[in-house]
Amino acid sequence: MRDLPVYLFTGFLESGKTKFIQETLEDERFNAGEKTLLLVLEEGEEEYDISKMPHHNVYIRTIEDKSELTQKTIIKFLKETDAERIIVEYNGMWLLEELFKALPRFCVISQELCFVDSNTAITYNANMRQLMFDKLKTAEMVIFNRIPLNADIMPFHKLVRGANRGSNIAYEYENGYVKYDDIEDPLPFDVNAPVIEIKDLDYALWFQDMMTDMEKYQGKTLKFKGIVARDGKIPDTCFVVGRQVMTCCADDIQYCGMACDWSGAKTLKTNDWVIVTAKLSVGNHKLYRSTGPYLTAVDVAITSKPEEEIATLY
Repeated sequence: MRDLPVYLFTGFLESGKTKFIQETLEDERFNAGEKTLLLVLEEGEEEYDISKMPHHNVYIRTIEDKSELTQKTIIKFLKETDAERIIVEYNGMWLLEELFKALPRFCVISQELCFVDSNTAITYNANMRQLMFDKLKTAEMVIFNRIPLNADIMPFHKLVRGANRGSNIAYEYENGYVKYDDIEDPLPFDVNAPVIEIKDLDYALWFQDMMTDMEKYQGKTLKFKGIVARDGKIPDTCFVVGRQVMTCCADDIQYCGMACDWSGAKTLKTNDWVIVTAKLSVGNHKLYRSTGPYLTAVDVAITSKPEEEIATLY
């Protein structure tokens, strides 16, 4: 079966998703008659008006209970509508993982836009950080709307960049003017240095940047402090090195590390802290099931743990 494109719109209730989707489906440039399944997982005050759309090609299906968000349900809707694409208005209180698990394999995310009401953004981030981060981390574009004239946009910029360094950002002001983000975010380390030195406080930021653009670091030599992971399945000439990273909250702390080839690896033990100087490559490694970043060590030295053992993005 051919891939079915999915256009995903995320954000909290009353963030502007419905209005944007309605206007998009009224536009002949996007809606040229393709049969469209509009999957609504969150109903706000604004409702869709199919009569304003140029074709009789949009079929609305609603899921109100998260337990109904399953592959079986989505396939049922697709058979009913014979849809050629899916538009999803997602529930801001549900993690995106729920949707990704429910989408059949032939459904491919073509575009993901996140809508944020500027008047509630900072408060929501403080009180629902995990849910906010969840929507920002994979968004292709984040649109902040209802911005008062002369408002400081830097807090919004930092909010997005703390989760996603690659996302485009747009600011829509109360008068309808739209400004696209052009704020530069210089990295706190020199990617062109003979040896890129990653400070303890910058590990999470570096790892995020590296995973976003691996080719930038292909062939580069790095120096950083990390914690060792080894077990009986890892060859004597290899170990894993990285840091525990908290991207959002304590519930999502995870070990972010890479395979590292070194002839003295068998002398290391799990939980050893080391300073590694190594060349980074991107490709297949014996510890990976797919392509990824791995290191070839030039020097490895036992050291003390950093002041903050958990690395963070903010």
